[in-house]
Amino acid sequence: MGELDGRVALVTGGGWGIGRAIALKMAGAGASVVVADVNLVRGEESAELMRQSGNSALFVQCDVSDATSVETMVVATFQEFGRIDVLVNNAGIPGSNSIAHEVDLADWERVIAVNLRGPFLCARYALPHLISGGHGAIVNIASTFGMIGAHGSAAYAATKGGVIALTKQLAVDYGPHGVRVNAISPGFIDTDMAGRRSFMSPEAAAQNLAKREAAASLQPLGRQAHASEIGEVATFLASDRASFMTGSVVVVDGGCTATFNSGSR
Repeated sequence: MGELDGRVALVTGGGWGIGRAIALKMAGAGASVVVADVNLVRGEESAELMRQSGNSALFVQCDVSDATSVETMVVATFQEFGRIDVLVNNAGIPGSNSIAHEVDLADWERVIAVNLRGPFLCARYALPHLISGGHGAIVNIASTFGMIGAHGSAAYAATKGGVIALTKQLAVDYGPHGVRVNAISPGFIDTDMAGRRSFMSPEAAAQNLAKREAAASLQPLGRQAHASEIGEVATFLASDRASFMTGSVVVVDGGCTATFNSGSR
């Protein structure tokens, strides 16, 4: 018996990276999974991977920054499976690498819309279903950038700090209704967020990856995480094994935020 048998999990940004890894882990734990993603091709690929493994999966195209799109996603999930037990707010974008006074305002608004308005909207429309099930769980994907400063990440860091605050607020308001709300703050993960490297020249993409790997190598565990390692933690938080956890921020960062890094391991 899987720890999520009989439950329905809705995973936003499930078309690739951390979202796909979470969806696959939850399907492996017995959940019926709805993959929501703005990218039609990647989203359907994730759902098909689960179907090929004998799991029940549905893809719904969704822009989490748009209220109508989110409401449609939640309705489609309920119509297909008759319930929603788990919501994973994973969809997010990095935005530009800019310090505050140089941030393009349109970029700022877009990052806020996807990374902070998105989790709020998804929670808003899913919560009635999570409450009615009696044991709902929300897992928000935050970031270490929402906990400590990071160079050139004004918009992204602001949204992830907001996700952490939203997590705690939702935990307080909905704990009495049987809904647990927790967040994960990943560190360096071996995934190309928003596919930025696919738009670079091969040389630039290689330099970008090498820079991330070099930074990760300075952390106590000395490497980037695999996306599946975040999937394991998300599945745990969604399960009854985490039945007394709510309002928590689980840091999965290889020790990055535990140490002052003076430039060497």
